[in-house]
Amino acid sequence: MIPQVHPGRRKTRGEAPGLPNGTSRTGGNMSRSETNTDQRHIPSRYPSPKKRKHDLTESRHRRVYAGKTTGVSDPFLVNADRVLIIKMPGSDSTAHKSKSRRPKYSQFSQQELPAFKLILTPGYVVEIVDRYDNECIPKDFRDNRVEFIKNKQTNKSCTRTFTVPKQMKSPIFIYYQLENFYQNHRRYVKSRSDKQLQSKKNAAHIRECKPMGETDNKDPIIPCGLIAWSLFNDTYGFSVKGKDLKVNKRDIAWGSDKNYKFGADVFPKNFQVGDVGGKSLNSSIPLSEQEDLIVWMRTAALSTFRKLYGKIEDDLQANDVITVVIENNYNTYDFKGTKSLVLSTTSWIGGKNDFLGVTFITIGGICLFLAITFILLYVIKPRPLGDPSYLSWNRNSTPTPGR
Repeated sequence: MIPQVHPGRRKTRGEAPGLPNGTSRTGGNMSRSETNTDQRHIPSRYPSPKKRKHDLTESRHRRVYAGKTTGVSDPFLVNADRVLIIKMPGSDSTAHKSKSRRPKYSQFSQQELPAFKLILTPGYVVEIVDRYDNECIPKDFRDNRVEFIKNKQTNKSCTRTFTVPKQMKSPIFIYYQLENFYQNHRRYVKSRSDKQLQSKKNAAHIRECKPMGETDNKDPIIPCGLIAWSLFNDTYGFSVKGKDLKVNKRDIAWGSDKNYKFGADVFPKNFQVGDVGGKSLNSSIPLSEQEDLIVWMRTAALSTFRKLYGKIEDDLQANDVITVVIENNYNTYDFKGTKSLVLSTTSWIGGKNDFLGVTFITIGGICLFLAITFILLYVIKPRPLGDPSYLSWNRNSTPTPGR
C-alpha cells in the first residue's frame, strides 16, 4: 500500500514522499513544534490546491496509481514511479503527449488519392482469306481453264463454305484479291480519259483510250480505255444458317473520286459492246454512282492488291459457318493470276497488313548490320588521324626566314 499525506498538509523539510508523518530522511522522528516551525519559514515547491484543481480540470486527465484510481488531491506527494497517466477522449492537452516520428497522415503521402490509369487494349482484326480460282473450276476443265472461263455456256457458279474463327463485328468488309495483275503497267495506266469521265461534253475525248476508245462504227465508248474495259465481274452471295446476308455496296469509293473525278451527268454508252472484257454497267445510272467502277479505276501500285467489294452490316459470331455462292466470271487464267475472297474487320489503325511491319524490321536489320560492320572496321583497322600541319591554311602561315 502506498502511504499518502493528508491533502491539507504540506511536506516539511526532512520529510520524504512515501514516509510516515514526522519521519525524517535520517530515520529520526520530528516533533510537531519543529515541523510547524520549518513549515513557516520554507516556501512550498508545489502549486496551491486551487491552482492544481484548475490544471486538472483543463487537461481532463485522470491520475491512476498502481492500476487503481484514488481520490488523493495532491498526486505530487506520491512516488512518481508508481504513476500512470491516461489521456481521456476529447482532451486537447499536449503536456503529456509523447513525441512520435510518425508522419502526418494524408492521402497524398499514403498514395490514396483517386487516380486514373490508361490501359491500352490492343484491338484485333479478324480476317478470312479464301482462294477460289482453282477450286471453282470443274474437274473436266482443270487442264483447259481458259476455255472454261471464256465459254458462255458453262456454269460458272461455285459454292464455298468457311468457319468464322472469332466474333466479327460489323461492318465486315468484303474484298477481292488479285495476284500477278499489273495495274501499274504504263500503257494500262494511261488507257483512260479523265476529261470524258468528268463531263458529258467531253464524250468524244478518247485519244488516250486506244485500243478501247471507240466501237467498230466509230462511236465513242463511255467510259473508254483498258482500265474500265477490264472491270472485275465476279459476284458473291453470302448466307449464314440459311439466312441471306445483305451486301451494302454504297460508300465503298473515295468521296473525292465520286464528287470530282466522275460526273453526275455522264452515263455509260457503248460499253462492253463487241469484245467483252469484264463487267457491264447499267446505262441508266451515272458514273458518279457506279462505285464498283470508281474503286476499280483507282489503279494499284503492286501486282498483288485488294479492292473493296462491299460491306456486311451484321455481326458474325465465332464458329458460324458462312456459305458463299460465287460467280467465277473474271479471267485471270490467261496471265496465270489468282483470285481470293477476303472478309476482314478493321481497328482504329485500319485492317490487317504485314507489309509495313516486315519493311520496318528489314530496314532496321540492315541498319544494325551496317553499324556493327563499321564499328568492327574502326576497332580492327582504325583510320590514322591526319596531320593538321599539311592543311593549306597552316602551310601558308609558315613564317618567312629573316622576318
